[in-house]
This record gives sequence, structure tokens and C-alpha cells, in this order.
Amino acid sequence: MRNNIPVLLVEDDEIDVMTVKRAFKKNKITNPLLVASNGEEALAYLRHERHEGSVHDKYSDKKNNKNNPRPGIILLDLNMPVMNGIEFLKAVKADSELRRIPVIVLTTSREEEDRVRSFEKSVAGYIIKPVEFGKFTEAVKLIELYWTLSELSPEDMER
Repeated sequence: MRNNIPVLLVEDDEIDVMTVKRAFKKNKITNPLLVASNGEEALAYLRHERHEGSVHDKYSDKKNNKNNPRPGIILLDLNMPVMNGIEFLKAVKADSELRRIPVIVLTTSREEEDRVRSFEKSVAGYIIKPVEFGKFTEAVKLIELYWTLSELSPEDMER
């Protein structure tokens, strides 16, 4: 993926987090992978806010963006506690500072309503998590290809 820009994974399932990490390693993706366990924690990270019990509290320094690098892409599960993926999408896409970060839904949901609601919120893609690791690795490779081919403005890269 691009340079060493972080990827934000919003996922509550530890096994899925480990699977994404393994797929990154298998695909030789070296970008830092930041993990938030729900939409509320992810928003706190993106907005440089403290979040109770979050591993990202060290990133809550609004004055120093180097301590809280803006992710180049967000991988988002839909089915999470506290704030689910659709609620997170609504908040991100309504925020003028965050709405241009590409979001790819990575979920087990095959519900047409979830797919439609996601695309209504301008997601860059909707991928159903494959159960088999080899296919999961291929899905992550497609995400890498998308990110490599898409263009970010220099302004976005600085935030």
C-alpha cells in the first residue's frame, strides 16, 4: 500500500483482527494496522479525542498529528457493539474533516439492506469476509490494489 500510511481496522472480533494481520503479512503489506473495537472508539481516534479504555488514548493530542496519523483507508465491520458500522459511516461521512477517507466494508453481512445503506454512505467497496484464509488473503490483496490505484490529494496525505 502507499508508503507507510496507517490502515484503520474497525473490528470487534479478535479472531478477525488476527486474520487481517495474517493476511497483511502474507501479502507483504507493511503499513501500520491500527485497530478500534467499535465505531465510537474509531471516531475518537480519528477526531483526536480520548476514549475510555481505548488503546488509542496516546493519540488524542490534537496539536500533534504525527502522534495521531490519519489513516489512508478504513476497513470497517458492520456488526459491532456500542456503535455499529452504519452508525460510524453516518458520523464519518457527515464530518468534513473525515469524509474523504476511503472506507471499505469488510463484513460477514450478506444482507442487501446493509449493502445498500453502505453504498448510500459512499463506501469505496463492500467485501463479504471469506471464511477460508486463502480467499481472505485474496480479498486483502484486492483492497491493497484498490488503495494503490486510487489517488489521494496531497492535502489528504498531510492530515
